[in-house]
Amino acid sequence: MLFEVWAPEKERVDLHAEGATYPMERDPARAGWWRVQAPAGHGTRYGYALDGGPSPGLRHGGPLPDPRSRRQPDGPDGLSAVVDSSRFTWRHPWYGRPLPGAVLYELHIGTYTRAGTFDAAAERLGHLAELGITHIELMPVCPFPGTHGWGYEGVSPWAVHEPYGGPDGLRRFVDTAHGHGLGVVLDVVHNHLGPSGNHLPAFGPYFTDTHHTPWGAAVNLDAPGSDEVRAYLLGSALAWLRDYRLDGLRLDAVHALHDTRARHFLAQLTAAVDGLSARTGRPLFLIAESDLNDPRTTTPREAGGHGLHAQWNDDFHHALHTALTGESQGYYADFARDPLAALAKTLAGGFFHDGTYSTFRGRAHGHPLDPRTTPAHRLLAYAQTHDQIGNRALGDRLSAHLSPGLLACAAALVLTSPFTPMLFMGEEWGARTPWQFFTDHTDPELAEAVRRGRRREFAAHGWAETDIPDPQDPATRDRSCLDWTEPEREPHARLLAWHRELIAVRRARPELTDADLSTVRVAYDTQQRWLTVRRGDVRVAVNLSVTTAKVPIGTDQSEVLAAWKPCTPPTPDGLLHLPSESAAVLAAT
Repeated sequence: MLFEVWAPEKERVDLHAEGATYPMERDPARAGWWRVQAPAGHGTRYGYALDGGPSPGLRHGGPLPDPRSRRQPDGPDGLSAVVDSSRFTWRHPWYGRPLPGAVLYELHIGTYTRAGTFDAAAERLGHLAELGITHIELMPVCPFPGTHGWGYEGVSPWAVHEPYGGPDGLRRFVDTAHGHGLGVVLDVVHNHLGPSGNHLPAFGPYFTDTHHTPWGAAVNLDAPGSDEVRAYLLGSALAWLRDYRLDGLRLDAVHALHDTRARHFLAQLTAAVDGLSARTGRPLFLIAESDLNDPRTTTPREAGGHGLHAQWNDDFHHALHTALTGESQGYYADFARDPLAALAKTLAGGFFHDGTYSTFRGRAHGHPLDPRTTPAHRLLAYAQTHDQIGNRALGDRLSAHLSPGLLACAAALVLTSPFTPMLFMGEEWGARTPWQFFTDHTDPELAEAVRRGRRREFAAHGWAETDIPDPQDPATRDRSCLDWTEPEREPHARLLAWHRELIAVRRARPELTDADLSTVRVAYDTQQRWLTVRRGDVRVAVNLSVTTAKVPIGTDQSEVLAAWKPCTPPTPDGLLHLPSESAAVLAAT
């Protein structure tokens, strides 16, 4: 078997495999690369020794894991293991599901079930298929220290977290999902690696001090050596899509990918993914998390953009959240001035901050979208995500504060929006379990630093440090696991039925998947707290107040497609008597 590794600054590299040592030679065809043939097969443990000395950062001082390791059986600091992907037998043929028309479901393997494994999660996928979900968006599954964590501190971007079930566990999960007709999207992190178990700097210039991120030195996308770093990330992305039959990737915080080169890394990545899609005949897509409100993110490459196929839209979340809760701290401030006006602008235009002044940032922010190059399905709409729940002090969901009626209103606006809707696991039944920030760092100093940092962060906002859950306490993760007995009880059962009904209506009415933002019409009354959205012959009405609202909806809207509380068609003068804290979807007949 051929072993290869990029270590451009080293004078000597040795492969250690199954107790034997194999000196490596420089590759004459590729600068900085080393190679050697050695006997190996599926499961062979191996690592690399650099310059003949003990490995920095490893307590045992042994060989370093492979930067392109497909498996880390003993965690990020252990030896790598050879993985023969061809050994896995796929049971279900899969031709892919495209993003337009999709309904996504964000899922964290470690808390979707109490067992916290791929196999345990796979047993619950029938629930999602029955709900009407089309794609599961998995939170990161790359290896990280310990057993439980969010996954954003992963350090081996080609491998799969062993406690979840390792590479074959992920394949079984994807195969089962495909058997249910569900696509699978994976959240990947290219903008940083975790502080513990990150051995890439020992091999070469994977990071640069030219730029900085909130997590430290930036990934090297434009400094010397960046050609190989970009190839490293591109190879990882393509491997997920190819070797695990994934349907797409969600790219974490692309605004932290600092790149001054003429061809941005994101454009290079989208071109590579589009090429793989053409070769495999499967629709593949990339979804960005971006804080920039920059239309170039999803504008096609031929029109001068980066060509990503979609992006999360936090503006929609912020407007909806403030309308539902009245919160006005931090980045909610601009939306809280008139939440329904902010929500109306976002529903009709995509971004709220489209060049407007942001008090949170102290400057103008964003740029208007062009409906001709940004169809609405390229923006994801959601009422809750792992970020918007887990980054709160107590990890409290909307269900901790809102009535079932207001949760139903949120669902109606998300699932009938012109955007691609996404739910966070448990949201479909109004789960009462929190989703808190939890870690399992094996380094005591790092664990204490994270614990203190978390508590100090919220102490600055008036919280007592003792009120903030300890991320390292196993109980914090345990509290965050879904309670699968809830959907059988009220009001959860009714909320679950409501989500199923809304998704079915979305699927049945072509107007609700029309991606032309220019046709969306929104009306609202700030004082009466109602809002309507017109999508072709369909009208969606929500009443956020505690009294019945008389909502002008038109005389042609005579068929009630779905209603949270019983309501009759509009009166002859076009008024819909919409009960308090409820929503209705109507259509012309």
